[in-house]
Amino acid sequence: MEGSVMTTFSLRPGHCNGSFLVAPATSRRPCISWRPRQQRQTTLRRQQMQQRSVVTDHDNLEERKDGLGKNPCNFQPSIWGDFFLHYYDTAASSKQQTWMAAERADKVKQDVAKIVASSVAWDLHHRLQLIDALERVCLDYLFEDDINATLTEIRTANLTDCDLHTVAMWFYQLRKHGHRVSPDVFMRFKDQEGSFLAKSLVELLSLYNAAHLGTHGEIILDEAIVFTRSRLETMLPSLEGSLAHEIKCALEIPLPRRVRIYESKYYISRFEKEVTVHKSILQLAKLNSNIMQLHHQQELEIITRWWKDMDIESKLPFARDRVIECYFWILGVYFEPCHSRGRIILTMVIAIATIFDDTFDSYGTMEECQLLTNCMERWDTKFADGLPECMKHALGKILDSFETIDHELAPEEKYRMRYLKNFTIDLVRGYNAEVKMRDEGYIPRTVNEHLQVSLRTGACHLLACASFVGMDDIATKDSFDWVSTMPKIVKALCIILRLLDDLQTYEREKMTPHVASTIKSYMKEHSVSMEIARKKIAELKEDTWKDFNREWLNPDNSVPRQLLENIFNLTRTMEFMYNLDDNFTNCQNLKDTIHLLFVEPFAISI
Repeated sequence: MEGSVMTTFSLRPGHCNGSFLVAPATSRRPCISWRPRQQRQTTLRRQQMQQRSVVTDHDNLEERKDGLGKNPCNFQPSIWGDFFLHYYDTAASSKQQTWMAAERADKVKQDVAKIVASSVAWDLHHRLQLIDALERVCLDYLFEDDINATLTEIRTANLTDCDLHTVAMWFYQLRKHGHRVSPDVFMRFKDQEGSFLAKSLVELLSLYNAAHLGTHGEIILDEAIVFTRSRLETMLPSLEGSLAHEIKCALEIPLPRRVRIYESKYYISRFEKEVTVHKSILQLAKLNSNIMQLHHQQELEIITRWWKDMDIESKLPFARDRVIECYFWILGVYFEPCHSRGRIILTMVIAIATIFDDTFDSYGTMEECQLLTNCMERWDTKFADGLPECMKHALGKILDSFETIDHELAPEEKYRMRYLKNFTIDLVRGYNAEVKMRDEGYIPRTVNEHLQVSLRTGACHLLACASFVGMDDIATKDSFDWVSTMPKIVKALCIILRLLDDLQTYEREKMTPHVASTIKSYMKEHSVSMEIARKKIAELKEDTWKDFNREWLNPDNSVPRQLLENIFNLTRTMEFMYNLDDNFTNCQNLKDTIHLLFVEPFAISI
């Protein structure tokens, strides 16, 4: 039957710290059902769209390149295609083995729970090491209550006889979990010359990582970063092994800003080789990793099928096919099996934002972009007669997708769509404003003026809201009202993304007509060279992280910690995606990590 279809994934949020015994492979599981519904456009218009060939779209795109002097930046093609469309179903032997392992995981979890419970009698150093190990291998969500109780207890611990490594771990863990403890604990480790009394590289590294949870005015933490970075950079070339790897990673992205799930399999393998973690914890980590991988494969099948229905390849040749990378990105926001619905919704939203980004940035004329903006403001395709067919197609599919999301919300959750729609419209207006700035050759006079538009066009305010939409009842109407005010922590997220993006894409975007970056605005505002402007923008990014940390530690913030954690994790994923390169655009950079997380299970004997 011709016409639009709706993707239904039926993944309700559950409990994150419950049993591993989820639905076995032979039982009914979340899937996609296809059912016709009322067409958005006339049958004739749909037929015209379907008859439109790839060659015609390509010729049209080439004409636009010639006429507008634009080019879609030669985006790398997707390397995944339909790889995950049936992967979950075809990996039968591995799947059955993993579901059998779920029973074993529940038993091993009881053993690890005993270890966690007994740690109350351990010294501070070893209690902190246990928490760190559970977090590195992504098991902490299974013992969340125990970890929170431990952190509350040790908050007032006597640190007088503790070494620098222990004090730094204490400071790091407490601030990482939202406890605002004083940086004065590091004063006794400074000598008269202002250097820090670190006895080992491990102490230097721990202090370096902890100091990156600092806020404005905490001078000792600023000094600690300068001191430790200098020492670590000097010594790194002569090091090898796991410590060298850890230092290199920290110098690229400090530990508080790293995405744990992306590194979890590395740490499981590392801890096993170094025999530094109890064997029950390692066994549980492997079992849990394989079980989560199955969950994620199910979701990748769902999201791939949705993307195929969007028909990006044939209808939108100017757009990036990055749906697998989008899902990988969102996995960094919440990886736990209970957040399946939230992950799928958030992946759909970020993929939609990418379509809008590419349409406004690489294809539409100013007039077409204004018309598309008008259609989104009205949330209707009937005003789209002046748009090219491919843009009409994109508009229709995007609105269909929002209906799919609405369908997955319970009646008492339907109000969330109003917020999601408003944020999407705001994003599109921002893209449209940038098109006008680009075509008029306008460079904002100051960075602040630039950010009036561009902090929104990174789509982070939309993603912050969307990260709440698929969650359970912890996301209340008050939470959505709060995120709609562009609170300081969300604003900091948006600025960090904008500055990171500009730092990594500036050289590429100089090759084609593009909206001016914050780097150009800084050059204009201060009459300085590009090199100086880049350095200052990087410093502004670090200052914005201090703003973010301040809000993270704000005791007056009434928003549930779990929702704030979503925002923190979003910010962490931005650091990863724009570390040393624009990894989202240059998707080959992500291939190995994606394959490791979603395809390669741990070998486990049951």
